[in-house]
Amino acid sequence: MQLTMLGTGNATVTECYNTCFVITDKNKHFMVDGGGGNTVLHQLKAAGLNWMDMRDIFVTHKHIDHLLGIIWMVRMICQFMRRGEYEGEARIYAHDEVIALIRDMADKLLLSKDTRFIDDRLHLIELRDGDRFDIIGHDVTFFDIGSTKAKQYGFTMDIGDGEKLTCCGDEPFSERERTYVEGSKWLLHEAFCLYSERDFFKPYEKHHSTVKEACILAEQMQIRNLLLYHTEEKNLADRKRLYTSEGKKYFHGNLFIPDDLETVVLQPEVKN
Repeated sequence: MQLTMLGTGNATVTECYNTCFVITDKNKHFMVDGGGGNTVLHQLKAAGLNWMDMRDIFVTHKHIDHLLGIIWMVRMICQFMRRGEYEGEARIYAHDEVIALIRDMADKLLLSKDTRFIDDRLHLIELRDGDRFDIIGHDVTFFDIGSTKAKQYGFTMDIGDGEKLTCCGDEPFSERERTYVEGSKWLLHEAFCLYSERDFFKPYEKHHSTVKEACILAEQMQIRNLLLYHTEEKNLADRKRLYTSEGKKYFHGNLFIPDDLETVVLQPEVKN
């Protein structure tokens, strides 16, 4: 079981892609967000993934750096369904506001001969806080993170052996997430910049956290593996070293600062 980062940057990056990723287990894929455009198709291909295999897609919230790539996925899925080149069905999970936007944009921007597949074979699944689904063979619970900017959902996934992976979206931890976050084997959390550069990047004005704060949280929540994303790009070439150096002062588990297209093993394959 592994996680591939399609993008690791914040909304305005140009040297890497916006944050989105794919969790893969036994050749089944769970895609989370789509970044800000059709570069998501390039990133999937560059990662050795076929966009057509992304049958379960979750959209955390309506910000353009997470949503617009999904419209390209909708276009490709529906277009290839019409051509007879796409077998089976696909599902997009999101809360009501995001689902309404996807429907509206598809209606206004895509061809009616393609959008006729929406709700027929491309299912738009409207989430409520606490909804649970079986996705790629794993129990997944979606939850409202309590955003003060735009309604946003995260998720926690049972990854086997009583362990869980939890994604907090792209905002700092809120107390309502505690039951999902605490004790997770893996925590995916945003870190806009280094704490030492907070005066330059002003993360708190954007309702983001720094590496220091994310790592303190992970230590308090007894996280064993912390993966940080949704970062600035000024330090891109040296980001892994700089973020690890600052983070290890506060977090004693395994700290991951992935680059675009990097794959991280979540659960090793068990061979008989």
